[in-house]
Amino acid sequence: MRTSKRTQILEAAARVVEREGVKSVTFDSVAAEAGLTKGGLLYHFASRDDLVQAIHQHLADQWEASMTAAAGKPASQATAAERLTAYTRVATQSATRAELLFMLEGSTTAEHAAPWNAVIERWAPSPTPAADDPATLDRFIARLAADGLWLYESLTAERLDPDLRQAIAERLAATLHRDSD
Repeated sequence: MRTSKRTQILEAAARVVEREGVKSVTFDSVAAEAGLTKGGLLYHFASRDDLVQAIHQHLADQWEASMTAAAGKPASQATAAERLTAYTRVATQSATRAELLFMLEGSTTAEHAAPWNAVIERWAPSPTPAADDPATLDRFIARLAADGLWLYESLTAERLDPDLRQAIAERLAATLHRDSD
């Protein structure tokens, strides 16, 4: 199946963000990366804000697809532990720098944050844990740990050793599977 021109532009924009950060997203930078003219880009996106919103949605959709693959099923068919395990694995192992930067730096308005919030709400809602409910408390701690890891890597631009990332993901997943047994 052939990738649409719009998708090619959004993937080019993600590469720009990956290399240069969110603020580098301009019509000129994305058009150059996509091999288009600025006019060619304007055909698909009327404004920079339209482009930025589309990038948010594209990256959030990719994140959701990664979690669906990690769980082996959509969020609506997964248990709470399966959803959070998938969220944790993706957040700790395969989230891209572009996804993390856009989620962290690029979500400057409620509209920009909406695609990310929707995905997170489906996969890892933030319950208010009760101190006497170990299963809910474990899920909440796992969510905080996963979020803290991607936040750490976003803020420092430092990727942890793959073996350490794998160990973190396995430890969190083990905690979550323990409470689903």
